[in-house]
Amino acid sequence: MKLTLIFPNMGFHSHGGYTDEARMEPLPLSLLAALTPPDVECVMYDDRMEDIPFDEPTDLVAISIEIYTARRSYEIAAKYRERGIPVIFGGMHVTLIPEEAGKFADSIYIGDAETGWAGVIEDFKRGELKAIYQAPVGVPQEGGIIPRRELYADKGYLPLSLLQYTRGCRFACDFCAVSVYFDRKNYVRSTQEILREIEEQNRKFLFFVDDNFLSDQQQAKEFLRALIPLKVKWVSQASLDMTNDLELMDLLSRSGCIGNVVGFESIVPESVKSMKKAPNFLGRKALGWDRYEKQVRILRDHHLQTWATFTLGHDFDTIESIDETHHFAMENKFCFAAYNILMPYPGTPLYKRLRDEKRLLYGGKWWLHPDYRFNHASFIPKNMTPDELTEAVWRNRDRWNRPWSIFRRLWDFKTNLSSLTRFLLYLSYNPLYAKETFNKQGMLLGLMKRSEKPKPESIDFTPWDPAKGYAPVDGLFMEGLGMESYGENPDEICGCTANETSPLTTVSISETV
Repeated sequence: MKLTLIFPNMGFHSHGGYTDEARMEPLPLSLLAALTPPDVECVMYDDRMEDIPFDEPTDLVAISIEIYTARRSYEIAAKYRERGIPVIFGGMHVTLIPEEAGKFADSIYIGDAETGWAGVIEDFKRGELKAIYQAPVGVPQEGGIIPRRELYADKGYLPLSLLQYTRGCRFACDFCAVSVYFDRKNYVRSTQEILREIEEQNRKFLFFVDDNFLSDQQQAKEFLRALIPLKVKWVSQASLDMTNDLELMDLLSRSGCIGNVVGFESIVPESVKSMKKAPNFLGRKALGWDRYEKQVRILRDHHLQTWATFTLGHDFDTIESIDETHHFAMENKFCFAAYNILMPYPGTPLYKRLRDEKRLLYGGKWWLHPDYRFNHASFIPKNMTPDELTEAVWRNRDRWNRPWSIFRRLWDFKTNLSSLTRFLLYLSYNPLYAKETFNKQGMLLGLMKRSEKPKPESIDFTPWDPAKGYAPVDGLFMEGLGMESYGENPDEICGCTANETSPLTTVSISETV
């Protein structure tokens, strides 16, 4: 038996294709290969940098889907199914909207792969592939599973190894799909298992792709102490409440942490409160709102570079506050800053609220809409128009990634110039990510050419009324979705009933293992 694993691209530009030059290893696919019985041949194709050989013989195709790659994933699946090759989908998007994904595949896998993937393969071998498999979420790679990193060979990924120490996050930010997927739980991997994986891979620069590496701070301390003797350099994603524990900060520094992706989200306190970004306020009651002054100072005192992320467009945000966000990031000389438009992910409290307030655009399904372009507003903000939000956020991105900005931010001797490693990382990755920022702006999702490219003035900004159902906008996808069955219950459209029982044949992994 031969299994083909596909990592889909996001989209294309009106003037041509797109190759992701900042691509990292697709960890989910190498993990899926490791979970596959050894008698099955596994091959992997990365749509971000190579053509998919649709005519190459294979028995089963597995595609891992994120929301931005959903449309392209459905296109890829259609090409394989035209050739009579069955396709199975997995990933967070599939778990959050199974009723959508199921329209485009022969089978879908809901939940984490560790507990049930081998059973899927055995079902397929017997000719009994089910329409839906449902598995629980839980500890990553439990039992010491080591990803098959040989599948990455000759694909030009960035020179760092992706690993996972934890999954999930204990916080409940209202815009975050991770909180929904993991139900605000955090699952921590065995220290010994991940240490063994670190020792078995061949790089000294690591990226822990955890949703919140420090969600369980006490267990993280145990792991960091064990990590110190390995003398690796690493980065991850962590919440600002780490700065409340100076012992933890010291362990981060001693264990080789170069820095972290940190969700500041907003410099407007009302916005931070309304989005329920609790870690940005924990331990701050006595101080009051100081616009992260103390937290940033502690990060700098421990020589940690900061990859600051912001979500812009919350109900208390204004054009002026978005502009001020850029000045805040420049003043603090962050290593990187990601200015992201607030996106309503299906199933999140944010999505449900905007849906109920009739503020969603693109028919409530921006990720499939043929007119939607990357980093454009997909809802109606409170204090500006959608176009004004798009322009304000792009202005920040444009200024941040200009050569003069990169040069000016370099000069921080506590962070970017505190070591040769941090200096080289800054110089290597800032121009690369600047290039990617400019390349991705305004991309169309999906790669199939439409008969007529959408013009900016033709983009549909009509607010979506869920009571009226979903207005068909694209024959290819609406036919595949069978949207004629929707409209009675708006929850069905946003994926809010993702955990309800499907009328299709379903296997519950938790009951069979």
